Amino acid sequence: MRDETAPVRDERETGGRWRHHQRHEHLAPGPALAPWVDHLWAVDWDYPEPYAQKVPPSASVHLTARDGAPPHWHGVTTRHVVRELRGRGRVVGIAVRPGLARDLVAGAVSELTDTGRAAGGPPGLVGVAALGDWLAARLPDAPDAAALEAAAAVDLVRDDPALLRVEDLARRCGSHPRRLQRLFAEHVGAGPKWVIRWYRLREVTDRMAAGRRIAWAPLAHDLGYADQAHLIRDVTALLGETPTAYAARYPPAEIL
Repeated sequence: MRDETAPVRDERETGGRWRHHQRHEHLAPGPALAPWVDHLWAVDWDYPEPYAQKVPPSASVHLTARDGAPPHWHGVTTRHVVRELRGRGRVVGIAVRPGLARDLVAGAVSELTDTGRAAGGPPGLVGVAALGDWLAARLPDAPDAAALEAAAAVDLVRDDPALLRVEDLARRCGSHPRRLQRLFAEHVGAGPKWVIRWYRLREVTDRMAAGRRIAWAPLAHDLGYADQAHLIRDVTALLGETPTAYAARYPPAEIL
């Protein structure tokens, strides 16, 4: 029997049905943007009835323009947010390489964490190419040494799934945990502990989105958790819903 007190889930967000209403595009940056940018993206949607879109946390700073409005900077998001999509719309964006946003946002990247502000650009940048051209015209000649150091540290975290502790990251960087904390606050927008956890948990969400088999106990061990309960707790905190509820957004996966 269904629990009458439980909230009724919007069927459009389960089983991959949201793909009938949304189109996502990811593009590699061109030569001018490549030193600074991870990727460019666009999302189009068509919802006759309002839809609550859950957006997971992100370790990147994004430059976005929605429906031709002036562009905005959005900082690292350490928790999920919900945005209402209604009717037809389009948002284009640029994900800055973690560690390289300070010169672009003109200040410590941590000041932008979990918030946003106008980027000072004109309206009408409705395409990815137009937004990219606008940003490219305003880029410094090259990232400074501290930004490159921060970006290299994040790259280490991204590329090495066995890297689980801030102390180990600091040693790999030839640095000290406290200095790494300051570097990440200035250039990344979140602390190294959060960044490590985000990349490790992204491996989990990527597996769920791909419909891959998930064996929680071995995965928890691989990611440095004491047990699967602690891993599931962190996934739930990151996404704002249980792994089972999140996985239901996609075609069925095998969850053990």
